Amino acid sequence: MIRIENVSKSFTLHNQGGAVIPVMAGATLAVAAGECVALTGVSGAGKSTLMRMIYGNYLAAGGRILIGDVDVVAAEPREIIELRRTTLGYVSQFLRVVPRVPALDVVAEPLLRVGTPADEARDRAAALLTRLRIPETLWQLSPLTFSGGEQQRVNIARGFAHAYPALLLDEPTASLDGANRETVLDLIDEAKARGAAIIGIFHDAAARDRVCDRVIDVSRFAVAAA
Repeated sequence: MIRIENVSKSFTLHNQGGAVIPVMAGATLAVAAGECVALTGVSGAGKSTLMRMIYGNYLAAGGRILIGDVDVVAAEPREIIELRRTTLGYVSQFLRVVPRVPALDVVAEPLLRVGTPADEARDRAAALLTRLRIPETLWQLSPLTFSGGEQQRVNIARGFAHAYPALLLDEPTASLDGANRETVLDLIDEAKARGAAIIGIFHDAAARDRVCDRVIDVSRFAVAAA
């Protein structure tokens, strides 16, 4: 479902005369449906950079990043938008939403974008918010007013609302209490069971050991380490 083939990345320092700094080369891995692969490596090895290239936030300098039949490296912006709408979900560490939109609608929005009836989408959103222990009294408030931990749980609920065939998870259990951590791990297990291909960054080693099938050390792709 996810195939990364000989991907490279460099950054151009426009404030330093356009100097080009290569940071990654030869990145190659594949993730099958129903599999969760963890990215590991020392700080600065390129874990987040690779995730951002997969999602299309960074443009790779070379190689291919295939999500199903779509090559993210060569795709047009409209193709990236469609891929994110239907196929590729991303749970980042930070909640980014339009101010004043209620938490229930924030979580339901990915379902509405794929044509789920409004009542069904909000029922699914309510179920996820309940599982992640967000009090119902908060559902009609903007999550931007919530605590950091509550925002993280809303972000997780939003990321798991639609049954994306491919998922990127950036520290999904960071800063969570024990009960919510277990809920998130259960959600990952359920996504794997329905066939989602998942790539994640997990500094929580116990969580990584529980849900991940393989570990890829991205340090091997770092140009500085070559």
